[in-house]
Amino acid sequence: MVKLKDLAAQLGLSQTTVSRALNGYPEVSEETRARVVEAALRSGYRPNASALRLATGRAGAIGFVLEKSGELHASEFLIGMGQRLAPEEVDIVVSPLEADHDEDGVYKRLAASQKVDAMVLHSPTPDDPRIDLLHDLDMPFIVHGRSEGAAPHAWLDIDNESAFRQATSELLSLGHRRIANISGPKGRSYVAHRDAGYREALADFDIACDPELMCYGIFSDEQGFRFANALLDLPDPPTAFLAGSMMTALGIFRAVRSHGLELGRDVSLIAHDDEFPYLNASAMVPAISTTRSSMRAAGIRIAELALEILAGRPPEDINELWPVELVLRESTAPAPKR
Repeated sequence: MVKLKDLAAQLGLSQTTVSRALNGYPEVSEETRARVVEAALRSGYRPNASALRLATGRAGAIGFVLEKSGELHASEFLIGMGQRLAPEEVDIVVSPLEADHDEDGVYKRLAASQKVDAMVLHSPTPDDPRIDLLHDLDMPFIVHGRSEGAAPHAWLDIDNESAFRQATSELLSLGHRRIANISGPKGRSYVAHRDAGYREALADFDIACDPELMCYGIFSDEQGFRFANALLDLPDPPTAFLAGSMMTALGIFRAVRSHGLELGRDVSLIAHDDEFPYLNASAMVPAISTTRSSMRAAGIRIAELALEILAGRPPEDINELWPVELVLRESTAPAPKR
């Protein structure tokens, strides 16, 4: 096995310089860093994780606070993070957040424990107090989503506004005028962005937004069923639905069938699909139209960006907005004649 001293001797550099180059210290020139990394890859050198942590003072872990309402979506995201962090021998420390727990206290405890080098903050609010808290705690972090009113911060988000504007416009172009929007928990940034896209599309067609058709709650089959069931019982029920997740879409599907209606004929549906391997929209009958994004891909990229922050990249320089693709399948059709 190639050791650090062997790699340093091969390059004619000190062990300290080689170690700093491999760990992203900013005082090492890019030319030297590239040379060291190339030699390390060529020789098969891998630093000992325990020695690396002792040398750098780092814990070798990224923190993630898990809310129970988002467990299903978080699992795909965490798998993506793990895929990127595993080769670096960096762990993920997951702290579950119960409904009655002090959220600030969870972040403060993680920072004080020195068990993590950085945090991933997810599902932010438009002016998220956790961002100021992590700044005050001097804890490196990146946000999965955006918090536009908060202090400058690193973030990666998908274009939820454009996604739901596209989806709503597609349904409107098919003649639907009563379009229900069953979204996530109110107060989250992504929900506000999706609402904005929905409203913009309605305005483009000179259609007033009906608050009765807008529902908010956790993403679950049961919640989707209850909302859709109530909406389909209205005197003037919707002819189309937007679902905030595939879990919600399953509930809508059940409600449509329970009313003796056929999805893709009597009622149309477009769901936000996070490409879950165990909820394949294209394999359902009928196949579900979706706005496509990958939670796993987001987890991979968030982990990559977190490593870059720890290597010295300024967090305020990291702002990525990913486009979302509209994929039309069998669940969308022209509005039925009434």
